[in-house]
Amino acid sequence: MLIAGEASGDLHASHLIKWIKEFDSEAEFRFFGGDLMAAEARRKPELHYDMMNVMGFSEVLRKLPVLASNLRRARRLIREYRPDALILVDYPGFNLTLAKFTHKLGVPVHYFISPKVWAWKEYRVKSIKKYVDRMYSILPFEVQFYKKHGYDVTYVGNPSVQEVAHYLGHLPPRKHFVERQDLDESRPIIALLPGSRRGEIRNNLPLMIEAAKRFPEFQYVVGAAPAVGEKFYREVAQDPGLKLVFGCTPTLLKYSQAAVVTSGTATLETALIGTPQVVVYRANGMAISYKIMEKLLKVKYVSLPNLIVGNEIVPELLVHKCTVDSIARELSPLLQPSPRRDFQLSGYRNMQRRLGTYVAAEYAAELIVDSLRK
Repeated sequence: MLIAGEASGDLHASHLIKWIKEFDSEAEFRFFGGDLMAAEARRKPELHYDMMNVMGFSEVLRKLPVLASNLRRARRLIREYRPDALILVDYPGFNLTLAKFTHKLGVPVHYFISPKVWAWKEYRVKSIKKYVDRMYSILPFEVQFYKKHGYDVTYVGNPSVQEVAHYLGHLPPRKHFVERQDLDESRPIIALLPGSRRGEIRNNLPLMIEAAKRFPEFQYVVGAAPAVGEKFYREVAQDPGLKLVFGCTPTLLKYSQAAVVTSGTATLETALIGTPQVVVYRANGMAISYKIMEKLLKVKYVSLPNLIVGNEIVPELLVHKCTVDSIARELSPLLQPSPRRDFQLSGYRNMQRRLGTYVAAEYAAELIVDSLRK
């Protein structure tokens, strides 16, 4: 049985199901997840992640009855189905609660993609040690973090490495991409990635656009999230010349001189593609929000390239430090040959060496099936 509570979890869990079937052709699945998992498992989810995905404190409070109902449903299924293993995919609030229940039933609990307990809510390590039998990490520095807590985890590789390699192996020529997206072939591109959630887009996109306009010889293009409609972007941007591309962000990044990226998984994908970037995260609130965030976060950096390398290879402009002026200042040397650009590209190569070449879902699936056979 697998539990994935959001779109990214559905993607990663679908790969896991595919590889489990490779190692055990008779494997059967029940799951909370989405359409990608359904395609691999050849059955509908017991609950679609659309009914599970909530963000932010206020939304969680509003949907507490729904979350409680989902949890009861998951517990009932585990009791009735009695799986040989429960595989949890990120989504920590729900999944760690379920891990405790499942552990008490004597069902092995496996966790694919560790919660970000190294950044905040470190107290969750106690529950992980107690209720999770095997943890499969996709970030190499997590191994040392957990070791400090007396808990062994296995680094299985990062899914983005293979996903980006696949994209780069199937890129259309730049000329075709530019023509298809109605872009100006003669002008170099600045890619703008304002995030996948409406709040992130609302806070970050207008600043990104104003900063990109400081470089009139470039055209700026937004890598849009598939789940967010074009109308929303245009309402937020208030820019009649705005160019949007849907479903081809890796291609956009590959053919861009540099990018401005909202902090998240996209920073890692941008680095793997090899596009210099400025990482931003503008949120509601000013300096006081930054001070609170500094107290909550347990890490020196927030972007994945910096965390993996252990050094600030990409600039991070967070909360009140994220302004039009600061974005333009950091972006400028990345748009031309410069020591800053060379330093960043060298850091990317170091990051790729640390990530290695494991196929994360394949390795994790092999370990899970082996543990059950033993």
